[in-house]
Amino acid sequence: MTTPPQGQNPYGQGVQPHPGQPGQPTVPQQPYPPYNQGAPIPPPAAPSGRGKKLMLRIGGFILVAIIIAVVKWQLGKSDAETTAVGDCLHNKGTQSAPDLKNTDCSSSDAEFEVIEKFDNTSSVSKCDAVKGTEVSYYQTGGSHDVVLCLKNK
Repeated sequence: MTTPPQGQNPYGQGVQPHPGQPGQPTVPQQPYPPYNQGAPIPPPAAPSGRGKKLMLRIGGFILVAIIIAVVKWQLGKSDAETTAVGDCLHNKGTQSAPDLKNTDCSSSDAEFEVIEKFDNTSSVSKCDAVKGTEVSYYQTGGSHDVVLCLKNK
């Protein structure tokens, strides 16, 4: 076996030299593709008007639904639920099936004045402790239970 000359690779016969190694010619590197650095980047495409219109329609439907629900809730409340101490009532129903409606206390229709109101109960016995009570009225169901202690007007 023969010894290779000093500084040479004994296993590298037939191997092409790599550019950039010491003693080898360098190959100039290709720069990255040129970019136009002076031009501004175009803005992203604006969303179509259809998307905005759809969102506005959905929002409008939701708003209308909320308004309708609030109006129905207010209209569905009975006068017993919305009345306050000092308000006057007129019975449009009968003694056994009363239909009390708020009325002006100076009106000739005013039959009863509310002297006490108890929410979330149907116990008319609460009116026993209220001085001046002549009639007890209770209403159950709807959005909540109410007891009114009334005096004749």
